[in-house]
Amino acid sequence: MFLIRYLFSKSFLKNIFFIALFLIFFLFALLIFLNVFTRNNQSIEVPNLVGKSIIEFEKKFSEMDLKYIIIDTANFNPNYNIGSVLDQVPNAGAMVKGGRRVYLTLNSSDFKEVKLPKINGLTLRQARNVIESLGFIFGEIEYIDDIAFNVVISISSNSIELSEGDLLKKTSTIDFKLGNGKK
Repeated sequence: MFLIRYLFSKSFLKNIFFIALFLIFFLFALLIFLNVFTRNNQSIEVPNLVGKSIIEFEKKFSEMDLKYIIIDTANFNPNYNIGSVLDQVPNAGAMVKGGRRVYLTLNSSDFKEVKLPKINGLTLRQARNVIESLGFIFGEIEYIDDIAFNVVISISSNSIELSEGDLLKKTSTIDFKLGNGKK
């Protein structure tokens, strides 16, 4: 009985009214704050930077409210100038908010050097798969007298003998000396 009388008392209803008023004010203030803080409905279109040089894209970023981070320069593409943009995230045309970071991959100055694995002793087919998977170009084949038919005896690039562990630039041509099966 006391509980029912208290629920309908002036002091309880007044407290409920003030709590509801406070919650409405708090939610309204929160919505306004979030709209300002998250820059709601304010977006910038990310420009296409692929193929642009550092000077060109720095000028673009200074005009816009965007930041950039260079994440990689390990790849080399001969179709693009050295130091130009190969890839960007987010992609061109994406709508982002101001202050957003755009991650860029730049074209390096030359092909990456790759460590040669053990090729001597592999069959021609195995050696070709290994060499091409590492980004090298399969060159000329020369057969020499050896009992192992179609097995790699030695490899070279630009007439320089190569061995396991040597560093060689990707897209280098590798020539092979194979056994002809004769002793």
